[in-house]
Amino acid sequence: MENLNYVKERFEGCFDVKYRDVKTIIGDGTLVFIDDLCNGQWMMEYLILPLRGFGELKNTSIKNPNDLLEKVLDISATGMATDLDDALMHVLSGDVILILKDFNEIIFCEVKNFPRRGIGIPETEAVLKGPREGFNELFVDNIALIRRRIKNPDLKFEPIYAGDKSQTVVCIAYIKDVAPKKLVEHIKNVIQNMDMEFILDTNYVESQLKESNSVFDTIGYTEKPDEVAAKMMEGRVAVLVDGTPFVITAPYFFLENFQMPDDYYINKYFANFTRTLRWLAFFFATFVPGLYVAIITYHFSLLPSQFLFRLAVSRAGVPLPTVIEVIIMMLAFQFIKEAGLRLPQPIGGAMSIVAALILGDAAVGAGIASRITIIIIALSTLSYFLIPKLYGAISIWAFIFVITGSLYGLPGIFIMTLIFITRLADLRSTGYSYLFPIGSLDTFKFKDVLFRGNLNRISKKIIGEGEQYESLQKND
Repeated sequence: MENLNYVKERFEGCFDVKYRDVKTIIGDGTLVFIDDLCNGQWMMEYLILPLRGFGELKNTSIKNPNDLLEKVLDISATGMATDLDDALMHVLSGDVILILKDFNEIIFCEVKNFPRRGIGIPETEAVLKGPREGFNELFVDNIALIRRRIKNPDLKFEPIYAGDKSQTVVCIAYIKDVAPKKLVEHIKNVIQNMDMEFILDTNYVESQLKESNSVFDTIGYTEKPDEVAAKMMEGRVAVLVDGTPFVITAPYFFLENFQMPDDYYINKYFANFTRTLRWLAFFFATFVPGLYVAIITYHFSLLPSQFLFRLAVSRAGVPLPTVIEVIIMMLAFQFIKEAGLRLPQPIGGAMSIVAALILGDAAVGAGIASRITIIIIALSTLSYFLIPKLYGAISIWAFIFVITGSLYGLPGIFIMTLIFITRLADLRSTGYSYLFPIGSLDTFKFKDVLFRGNLNRISKKIIGEGEQYESLQKND
């Protein structure tokens, strides 16, 4: 019973680990399992009763554990543990192990019954038209959602245990011969070589896959299985982490921040119209506050005289410099946004609306900010929400442009814009240029750059195509 003693020693102090002695056809044994992770009815019907001989085949001799597996146990997923540590991992994963007194072999049987959240509508990615299903926290359910959409034997799922203490399942998903082999091997090596004690979310993996520190996300994430399936069929690799509903995809390009899932489910022309609005929102959110500060501070002669007089009247009672006024209002709207997110959902939205109205009116009445400043900052803040995946990066860069505009005026804004574009061009996502396919050496017939083309032109493999681009990667 050395095996049983070792298991009991490792699980000492774990009250949820149960031990059930059972007399089997081939001798005494002990079942080891975690109560909350297993289905008790399945254990009794398909495991304990057959082991006692109720399911023994007539005229069949059962002499060893292999005979139990082949002739007695009526469970679909069962086998032999390779060693004691493998047996422990099966118990922690929700399986039952059978330790026999007279044999060294350890049998495991799958009777998982995890507590899980149902398949619901993703709260972070609302769509007008298209599938409503979203991932949950159990990675096997997420795999099933992807399998339903890609009925292809070349769709591969490779699990890796990551985290020295947590032993979290990290699953790499890709379509063989569609995803580039070098990309798959690169992601696999990064995950296998992660030096972390625990992994609780995809962000732990994402931080390792990023090739440089940046406020921009160079690794994509989503809660929608249809979006993951589409990206995988384009040649990308998906990474699923047990315990989180978010799935990351790589490589991820800057243009994808302006693409929403329902762009491909609604009328092409309306989709292109809304995508144009997102590009305008990106410009307003990033550059307009800085341009406003630069013009008001140094270049007010560029404004029409009639508008200039109205602006002077509006700012007559404001004692603060324009840059201080703008920064205060930007911070105030950031406070309101964060408060709305952290409050309980039923009151968060209402509180944000009321707080914004009261804050704007009170700021103007107290002479802290002018009405034109409130309009500029409100328009900029509203534009953030049209491109939610760029929210964090744009929030930081907007402050940089405001400070630059206050110090150097429009020339400073132009120089900082060049630095901004240069920084974007310098970023890479798992070996690919972040601005792909813009600036690529290849000639891509890719009809989904700024505007969405016909579905028959864009529903193709795009990752890894082109000999020139692959040679560029090798040189890098």
